[in-house]
Amino acid sequence: MSLNPTPHPDETSSLLRPALVLSGIYVAAQMLADIASLKIAVLAGMAVDAGTFIYPITFTVRDLIHKRLGKSAARTVIVLAAAINLVMAGFLWLVSVLPADAAWAAWEGANVTANEAFSRVLAPAWTIVLASIAAEVASELIDTEVYHLWTARVTQRFQWSRVLVSNAASVPVDSLIFSWLAFGWGFGMPAAQVWEIFWFNVAVKGAVTLASLPGIYLVHENGHP
Repeated sequence: MSLNPTPHPDETSSLLRPALVLSGIYVAAQMLADIASLKIAVLAGMAVDAGTFIYPITFTVRDLIHKRLGKSAARTVIVLAAAINLVMAGFLWLVSVLPADAAWAAWEGANVTANEAFSRVLAPAWTIVLASIAAEVASELIDTEVYHLWTARVTQRFQWSRVLVSNAASVPVDSLIFSWLAFGWGFGMPAAQVWEIFWFNVAVKGAVTLASLPGIYLVHENGHP
């Protein structure tokens, strides 16, 4: 009799389904945030990149992946999302330089043709994506290490505290790197405006962190069905 029986297909499916869903949400949120960040909006009198409204959920989703699949899997998803975003930026650039169909390009609004509008909006995705990748990889790896250390050396109880502590360490790093690389260096925005984006980012991500604390209980711990 085998000491390690092969898991039943239904059991394997129940183990993998949450991981697949979480990984898909993480990658999708990263991509949507990078595209949305091409627009600088104004909210409460402060400049804010629109990606801020969706990006913060990636920190809690990363924590859920870490909890369900472990540290190595969390790192893998972080790197995978960075690679996919890099491919996305390259693809959008390629599409922007392709010759445009005459009928489509003939559309004109506000003295800008459809092709010019597409290129102006999406071609600069390189700047956003590269800044985002740098910020994402640095902050999410910090989040991973802090989450792991807190769980392994401090406590496995009060699971919400893992999210709170790890996000408190990673959110300011992410906002600082992204704001200054994307908008300070990339777009040459005034320092005052970049700091507005930074502080708004921190505030929104902090609020999302607090709201998402109960979410850590949505999945079982690594190794448990």
